[in-house]
Amino acid sequence: MSTLPKTMKALVAYGAGDYRLETAYPTPECGPDDIIIKTEACGICAGDLKCQHGAAMFWGDAMQPAYVRPPVIPGHEFLGTIVEMGANVTGFALGDRITADQIVPCGECKFCKSGRYWMCQPHDIFGFQKENNGGMAEYVRYPKNSVIHRVPDSMKLEDALLIEPYACSKHAVDRAQIGCEDVVVLSGAGTLGLGMLTYARMKNPAKLIVLDMLDNRLEKAKAFGADIVMNPGKVDVISEVLKLTEGYGCDIYIEATGHPSSVTQGLSMIRKLGRFVEFSVFGAPTTVDWSIIGDRKELDICGAHLSPYCFPFVIENIANGNLKTDGVVSSMFPIEEWEKAFEYATGKYGDFKVAITF
Repeated sequence: MSTLPKTMKALVAYGAGDYRLETAYPTPECGPDDIIIKTEACGICAGDLKCQHGAAMFWGDAMQPAYVRPPVIPGHEFLGTIVEMGANVTGFALGDRITADQIVPCGECKFCKSGRYWMCQPHDIFGFQKENNGGMAEYVRYPKNSVIHRVPDSMKLEDALLIEPYACSKHAVDRAQIGCEDVVVLSGAGTLGLGMLTYARMKNPAKLIVLDMLDNRLEKAKAFGADIVMNPGKVDVISEVLKLTEGYGCDIYIEATGHPSSVTQGLSMIRKLGRFVEFSVFGAPTTVDWSIIGDRKELDICGAHLSPYCFPFVIENIANGNLKTDGVVSSMFPIEEWEKAFEYATGKYGDFKVAITF
């Protein structure tokens, strides 16, 4: 018999732009294979903002089906403590502090069966389908196939909130295969770009260059280990990178802005036989001259999605200080102020990562 309250506070998405704070939403029920956590906090991702604003990749259009199945509680950057467990759950105890990969793999498709669970064909992710409600609620249900990780009790909440985004950052950098002789350009110094930077710094590349249109982000990038920072709005970054590399261009370009101009910029500054890693979710289509990729430069183009097998490393290295986190989570708001939290999460007031607390 559950000892949890029957209702809870939750932010619920009923449709594009139709988000409502519910004060008596049904608390999730714990099945025999489930874990229920009491949520500590939930970070707000750029994807959460785009979903709220009605982006077609979430809600569908003439070209693509809807990905969101409402009514759904948003949020995938969350953690909490176990307050209830099903009879079949082993290896955990009440009071354990845990988080999970944002994807809930089916375990049955060819991707799951070959260990590539982050590309699971059904692709259910916390916070986008009503069957897997996310972290913008007082309680969250982790179903059987959740990829769960323990979070040290001693880790500050501001640091623990960066586990999920930094795990995504790690996967993108791993896709880049950085070596110690590489000149690396990282475009974008938001939360995910900073996560990429602090991890890429551990790879000890020959030069680590960070680009962003906001000077406060470039200052943080410098503090996090960038060798050179540049603002594309103020300097010709393509010619500067070519000057730094004897006219060849950078070896690796990681795109973490989600802006079309960052893609074309990268294709112009990367050397022949270079590696281009695309991480971002875009709000608009991007047009490029594909002859650059093939005929002119023979580039390796790599995508990066989610955070497979990255959580344990990130948790350990946030805990021991190898991955820098200072000041990244800059504002936290109670769920009652979710609209203000979403506004701050746009970065218009200089924030990197904003979270909702309970």
